[in-house]
Amino acid sequence: MAPLLLQLALLGVALVAAALILIFIVAFITATKMPSLYRHEEEKFFLNAKGQKETLPSIWDSPTKQLSIVVPSYNEEKRLPVMMDEALGYLEKRQKQDPTFTYEVIVVDDGSKDQTSKGVFSSRGEKILMADADGATKFPDVEKLEKGLNDLQPWPDQMAIACGSRAHLEKESIAQRSYFRTLLMYGFHFLVWFLCVKGIRDTQCGFKLLTREAASRTFSSLHIERWAFDVELLYIAQFLKIPIAEIAVNWTEIEGSKLVPFWSWLQMGKDLLFIRLRYLTGAWRLEQTRKMN
Repeated sequence: MAPLLLQLALLGVALVAAALILIFIVAFITATKMPSLYRHEEEKFFLNAKGQKETLPSIWDSPTKQLSIVVPSYNEEKRLPVMMDEALGYLEKRQKQDPTFTYEVIVVDDGSKDQTSKGVFSSRGEKILMADADGATKFPDVEKLEKGLNDLQPWPDQMAIACGSRAHLEKESIAQRSYFRTLLMYGFHFLVWFLCVKGIRDTQCGFKLLTREAASRTFSSLHIERWAFDVELLYIAQFLKIPIAEIAVNWTEIEGSKLVPFWSWLQMGKDLLFIRLRYLTGAWRLEQTRKMN
């Protein structure tokens, strides 16, 4: 009996080892290349308010605004106008109170990671705010992120990030969720902590403020598409030792989410595993900041 049990144990170990090797190979072979930062000729210009053609700004130029707001938008014709009304109302009021305050709003028309990155790379602000189009976070909370960012000073190499967080609302959200969705949430949080990002309780809140240098360094290294790109962004930031503040914000559930509970969480779980494996195997490497052509 003992030899049989030993053989079964060895077989089990061999199968696990083979499965791990297979996962490593798949992660390496299917790794996507660094995103192309090339702009087509028509993407290098825009029409200003006077209808005049101007060269599109670059994040590698000196900033000319205090704040850039980048809003990824994908089929958000219902939720975006409400969010924009609140955001512009706040920004205009702030500018009236402080005429030196300058800003711009960049709406990315398809919400994908590569297009969102192009929006960031076209920003003119000293600080860049990533804000979801659903308006779930109250826009005036940007001041909380600004304070959190300032509290991190002195910024190493002018890099720092402040992440909006819903972690303080976790108990309330659990009470409103099914057991299945709660289990998925805890499973996702564990994978984020175990594989990628330590010390940040809420990586997925779509309200993040970055210094200009932090935005250029992190976004120029992103690979992941869709929802898990926040995790890779913070993974890169921690690898580069960029200081990160997690700031509690006001947040409300807004109907119309594109997240399909089970399949979206499954996709994100796969992405988290591949983020870790692809950087571990060298399929993905962190490079120096690359400029867009």
